[in-house]
This record gives sequence, C-alpha cells and structure tokens, in this order.
Amino acid sequence: MEIKDLYKLFLRHPFVNTDTRHLKPGDIFFALRGSNYNGNEFVHQALDAGAAFVITDQEPAIHKDERIIKTVDSLTTLQDLAKYHRQQFKIPFLAITGSNGKTTTKELIYRVLSTSYKTYATEGNLNNHIGIPLTILRIKNDAEIAVIEMGANHVKEIEGYCMYAMPTHGLITNLGKAHLEGFGSVEAIRQAKGELFEYIKSSQGIAIVNNDDPYIKEMSKNIQNVFSYGEAHGNVIGYAINKSSYLEVEITNGLSIKTLSTQLIGNYNLLNVLAAIAAGKIFNVSELKIKEAIESYIPGNSRSQMLKLGTNTIILDAYNANPSSMKAAIENFETMPGSRKILLLGSMMELGSESKREHQDLVTLINKHKWKEVALIGPNFKEVDHKYRAFNNVSELSVWFKEQEFENCTILIKGSRSMEMEKVLD
Repeated sequence: MEIKDLYKLFLRHPFVNTDTRHLKPGDIFFALRGSNYNGNEFVHQALDAGAAFVITDQEPAIHKDERIIKTVDSLTTLQDLAKYHRQQFKIPFLAITGSNGKTTTKELIYRVLSTSYKTYATEGNLNNHIGIPLTILRIKNDAEIAVIEMGANHVKEIEGYCMYAMPTHGLITNLGKAHLEGFGSVEAIRQAKGELFEYIKSSQGIAIVNNDDPYIKEMSKNIQNVFSYGEAHGNVIGYAINKSSYLEVEITNGLSIKTLSTQLIGNYNLLNVLAAIAAGKIFNVSELKIKEAIESYIPGNSRSQMLKLGTNTIILDAYNANPSSMKAAIENFETMPGSRKILLLGSMMELGSESKREHQDLVTLINKHKWKEVALIGPNFKEVDHKYRAFNNVSELSVWFKEQEFENCTILIKGSRSMEMEKVLD
C-alpha cells in the first residue's frame, strides 16, 4: 500500500497508537520494534481492542484479516505517514532542540503562541523518532502553528527528524553535556544539535538564536533570517533580577513592558523566558499576552517546581540531569535565601566514559559551599571520592530522609530520570 492510500485511511481514522494498553476502538495501530519489545506480537490484541487497522512488518500468526496492512518497516511507514500529513499544512512549524531546557522552552512558547493562534505542540517529552511523528499526526486541520520538540542522543538524528517535520523555524536552547554516552564528545553534541540550523539554512527558514552561546551564534552566521535573544545582545535582551526565589526578568530590549515575574525557579530559566518572548515577537503576539502567558505558566512534572512540605521548602527539579543542568541548579540553589540548605542529588546517566570525571567535578563544586546536609544517590557517585552521605537508591534515601524530621530547611532534589528522585517525597 502506498503512503497516499494509507493517508486516506488515516483521514477516516485519525488516531494513531503504538501501545495496545492505550489503544481505543477506531485507532490505527503501528506495530513497532524496539531493543526490548516487538509490537508485532500484539497484533491480535490490537484487533481485539477494536483497532481500525494494524500496520505490521511481520507476518501475523493469525487468520487473514483485511484490517492488517503488511509493510516493509512499520517505523519508516509511521514516519512517512507523518511527513505526508505534514505536507498538507502551510503553517509555521517551530522546532526546538538543545541540551537543556527544551521542554520548558517549548511549554513557554506554546503558551505564548496559544494566546493568539490555534497551536499544537509536543505532548510531554515525546521528542524522539517515535514521538515526533506521533506529534505531527495529532495536528488537526484547524492548526495555525505547530511547536515540535526534538531530542537526540546521536549524530544525524535531528537531521532525520527534519526530513519529516520540515520546520520553518528553528531554536537551539543551548549546547551542554547531555547524552555523552551516545554522542561520544561535546563536539559531536554541537554537530548533532546544529543539524537543525543546517536544515533551516537550506530551507531558508528563520533561526531563533541564543546569542549567549558562542557556538549557537557561530552556527547561525550563514542563516539569512535570524531573530536573536540574550543578556547582552539581541532583538530581545533581558537579565535576571534576584529579588525572590522565583525568577524575575528585566527586559532592556524587545518589549516595552520592562518586568516579568515568573513562577519558575532558577536564573538558568532566563534564556528559556527570553526565547519565548522572541517567539512571541516573531509571530506578532501582543506584549500584554506575552507577559500574561509567561507569568501564568506553572511548571509541572518535577521540573523546577517549588513545593512546601511542612515547614520545609522543596525545589523539585528531578525530571532529568546532566553535568550542565546539575551545575546550574546547584549554583542557583546556593544563591537562594535560606541558611539550612540540603542537597539530595541522584546520579547522572548516559555519560559513558566521562561519568566518573563528571561526577567528581560535581563533588568538587559541592565542596565549595556549606550545606546542612548532602546526600548522593546511585552507583555513579560511589565511584568517586566524597565525604557525604551515600545511598544506593531512592528507597534507602527515603528511609533516612523521613527519620531526620527536617524543619525550616530548603531542599534541592535533582537527578536523572531513571533515578526517580521525586519518590523521596512519597
């Protein structure tokens, strides 16, 4: 079956699913393969659950059913279908990538643009080779703008995403040490993230450029259409005001409104805010709507959240961690008000051969400041020298944490997603 014929079926059944546990009657089920699963083994369950059609790249071990569509590769077919769907739209597609801050920036931009346009955006962090096509296929005919988050852990990945997302606008938040295990080096990270700007340049799109990152600025120099932001130079310029635990931003260029009071923790969110302002300006969103959208945004899902637990103040930033984001979080936490500060830090994953050195560097940073308590969790911290409390996992940490009965403390909780650091609060 050709993609254009499959697309006709999709128009009749415009809901795509890759997980039978969440499949609803009338969905099209794509049987995908992974390193630890084979969706082709669930074809029968999908049909029993009411799937309108099943796309499989394996001969099904059941009787012939006209709802089964055999293809060479189910994932490629999913991506090709997403591309065909994308080609039906003549609207802006804004793609966001970077080492840190992708999801927060995406959420802020989505909220700014949604004040004036019917905007679709990546849900959660469905930002990979499966999530991006699924995001595109969820975009309806009423769309006026789409915001697509792109994650990557190896070179050429973002280049591939651009082939079916076809962004008209591109934004790279920053270039740091994330997924070193997959990339192999910081230079490879820069190359991979730069693939977005290479596409923008070749398609004569618009680059939204973080002028505070010299590598990003260099990447954009041959792009004809650039809109920039930063603390010193750019179409939008602003800086953080340290008046409270929440980020306040003073705008010196780009907005006539001079001050924004956010509900975000950490000055490292400054550039995320400036990026959202830049996107709003590009798409002619009114200044008042930009301000209201940014100031009303409350982070969730363990991202830079401030919580109260009895008399304690919790900074929960446990969605993910890499050397760059961990350093920024600790340095920001040290400047926050409070004399009884506690660090609960989980191991950083996917650092490959650099893991021991990066964890030792983090311990060196921790040593520079005074803390009431420091607890380091997970196997990676056990490989380095430190004087702090160590726990194998969050379960052990939780037992100790509850026994302490801390009062009037400020506590930073951060670690890689697999550490599930938020469970210390259960």
